[in-house]
Amino acid sequence: MYRHLQHRLSDHICKFLRRTYDLDLADIVIEQPPRVELGEYAMPLAFDLAKRLRKAPRKIAEEIVAGIGEIDGYEKFAVAGAGYINAYLKRGPMATAITIDEKPQSKVPDGKVLVEHSSINPNKAAHVGHLRNAILGDTFVRLLRFSGRRVDVQNYIDNTGVQVADVVVGFLHIQKKSREEIEQLAREPRFDYYCWDLYARVSQWYQEDKANLQLRLQTLHDIEHGGNESAAVADVISVAVLKRHLETMDRLDIEYDFLPRESEILKLHFWDAAFEKLKAGGVLFFENEGKNKGCWVMRRGGTAKSEHADAIRKDEDILTIVPLKSEVDVRLDEVSEEDQKVIVRSNGTVGYVGKDIAYHMWKFGLLSRDFGYLKFYRYPNGHDCWISSTDGVPDHPHFGDVAEIYNVIDARQSEAQNTVVDALRGLGYNDQADHYTHFSYEMVALTPRCATELGYELSEEDSKRPYIEVSGRKGFGVKADDLLDRLIASARAEVDSRHPELSDEERSTIAIQIAVGALRYFMLKFTKQSVIAFDFKEALSFEGETGPYAQYAAVRATNIFRKAGIEPETLEKDVASYVSTGEFDKYLNGSDTDDLWALWLAASKTSYVVDQAIATTEPAYLAKHAFQLAQLFNVFYHRYPVLAELDEERKKFLLATVFVVRRELMRVLSVMGIAVPAVM
Repeated sequence: MYRHLQHRLSDHICKFLRRTYDLDLADIVIEQPPRVELGEYAMPLAFDLAKRLRKAPRKIAEEIVAGIGEIDGYEKFAVAGAGYINAYLKRGPMATAITIDEKPQSKVPDGKVLVEHSSINPNKAAHVGHLRNAILGDTFVRLLRFSGRRVDVQNYIDNTGVQVADVVVGFLHIQKKSREEIEQLAREPRFDYYCWDLYARVSQWYQEDKANLQLRLQTLHDIEHGGNESAAVADVISVAVLKRHLETMDRLDIEYDFLPRESEILKLHFWDAAFEKLKAGGVLFFENEGKNKGCWVMRRGGTAKSEHADAIRKDEDILTIVPLKSEVDVRLDEVSEEDQKVIVRSNGTVGYVGKDIAYHMWKFGLLSRDFGYLKFYRYPNGHDCWISSTDGVPDHPHFGDVAEIYNVIDARQSEAQNTVVDALRGLGYNDQADHYTHFSYEMVALTPRCATELGYELSEEDSKRPYIEVSGRKGFGVKADDLLDRLIASARAEVDSRHPELSDEERSTIAIQIAVGALRYFMLKFTKQSVIAFDFKEALSFEGETGPYAQYAAVRATNIFRKAGIEPETLEKDVASYVSTGEFDKYLNGSDTDDLWALWLAASKTSYVVDQAIATTEPAYLAKHAFQLAQLFNVFYHRYPVLAELDEERKKFLLATVFVVRRELMRVLSVMGIAVPAVM
């Protein structure tokens, strides 16, 4: 309701400005006052209009307040300070709408959204940095679905890249293992841990003798071309590790719909189709000299290119662009090496970005090609995850051909992501480029205390740093499963001490819910562009801005109903008759009720915050909302002893307050992928 009433105010103000001042404004800025006694909305509109109308802001504000008339749902409007307009809602009707969960109709954009996240190289165990990606991506999927969008979740598998090649080198050339021996190892429960150690060993081996790097290049070439021992071993490794990754993410209730693999992008000639389009469109050109000699390259974003080209002819070393007004010859060497991005290497192998361009063209339905599909993994809830294949089965869901794409990948990949967008624009697919979003984020590190707890020996200098960076190549970091195990063990110790009366299974379930809630909240509460220094003690704290704190508030609300002998789910069916609008007016109007109204108002903002989080691709707004709601409820809990209230009418009002806050808190936590335990 909060979002809906804000839109109603904005529309009404726009019509007034058009009618009174002959002004058309594309956007009306509406802010939230710092305190509810100042109203529910504040508009600095008059300050923006002062120069246009040649009047003092306060004078304009007074004219607007005097002339806008009544707006449904609003009690009054007032001028504040030098020209702010404060808007006050009718609290009783608003509370009634919140209680019955009234949801005014809102238009949901057409088309399917594709969110790609995780995309962990299938060469070793997932680590703490991968968890931030997956939790951000999964929460964004939940946000979109909450808002009514249809969403496909994809996890791109780079099974032909250099990281997989390095592990193949380790098995075949360092450990001298046969394919049969590798297949046997791949059946072990924690094969991904074995590969973690081997990957670090290979990196050391390269440093010992740079000539060893030739084996990496040869292996990479063999994997891309297929039909050889290296390619077969790479498939064994990547499939086994991928299954472990899915199992790890399933522990966090993170699921995928489709796993497109890079190998099929090559085998099904996605790249070939894209390559022809890129060459024909003048996006790629062949370099005959300089450090990029023998490579197919494209201009980096922002470098010169005719905006009027409608015909392109490529000779051996000259790109002729025929603009609308005149003919201009542009020699390839006019694009400097610094302005070039290599897409195809001189040895014929396609770089990561090239395959990514082809993949994104498929996502938007621009290639006229498709994958084969096979079922790969079934989640405990029965949901099937599909994987790409060269053939596949005829009966499968339809993937690709989407309207929007959000690609969750860290900030270090910004240049590669920009290159994909540049390629789309270069081909004339501007609408698709406009609907492609790089959902970027910063890295996850460890606090020195956390690193020490995990058994790493730190130098005196490192122990004084604010955080310690992880490195998969050096084998330094926190494996995702190890982190989860440690969190669950710590939570279990707390649950065991507080609730020895519960069964072992009940305590185990609660410990998992608390640990997962702690981890997910910790990864979401920081803005995307913040470097996270992970710390066990901070994440699991029952106080402060943590997952357990928010969970505890929801459990407290549930306990009130349990002690009152009321089922919240039963109350929900008849909540409309529980408290009348008149009773809401009685208990929510007046200066001494502002703290109660602040809680109700916060509970009304879930959809508003969801919209904000989607528009800014910033799930941290959702975490802040959960924390604020939990904070306000805990103040309410201590200030208003609900079950001790003697006035039955007021008691019903207080129970309705608990009901609404509990519903919204559980709703917000659910969108964050956090369950509410039975007890804390």
